[in-house]
Amino acid sequence: MVSDSNDGVVVRQVLAGDVEAYAVLVGRHRDRLYRFAVGMLGSRHEAEEAVQDAFVRAFRALGRCHDPDRFDGWLFRILANRCRTRGARRQRYETTFVADAAALARAPATEADPEPGETWSAAVTAALAALPAEQREAFLLKYVEERSYDEMACLTGVRVSALKMRVKRAAARLRDLLADSEEEHAR
Repeated sequence: MVSDSNDGVVVRQVLAGDVEAYAVLVGRHRDRLYRFAVGMLGSRHEAEEAVQDAFVRAFRALGRCHDPDRFDGWLFRILANRCRTRGARRQRYETTFVADAAALARAPATEADPEPGETWSAAVTAALAALPAEQREAFLLKYVEERSYDEMACLTGVRVSALKMRVKRAAARLRDLLADSEEEHAR
């Protein structure tokens, strides 16, 4: 049965003409990739689009997957590149201009006060978004995806020593940002 096969077997089946077998790969990897994309992009909508784009690109380029048994890492690299591209594009185009800052400060809130857990979740999301993309990616790979540094190096093409430094800097920056957020919330 296709769904019980490892990625390499399924990739070979797709390449042999059983394109419907690709659904097995999508089902197997979608949730994990989506979780990573949300962490990288900070938006569920953007993450969904990035994951879909990554799966489409992977399908079209499947013949260039040199090691079908490592489809997981190959697909992950495609997604990471899509997230970087989307993040860079969003930074360029999402500039907000405020003509009257005082009017914005007086504007009433449109939503009820969030629950404490929601506030903390929002603070973590905001802190992750404030990290440079390279640090955010390394932190998510290490602590959310629970990848080893060697796996991270294969996925990103970055040396292990550089990845360790990125994770260390990301963790330190997150501690500072979350401490600041906690202090603001306590006021």
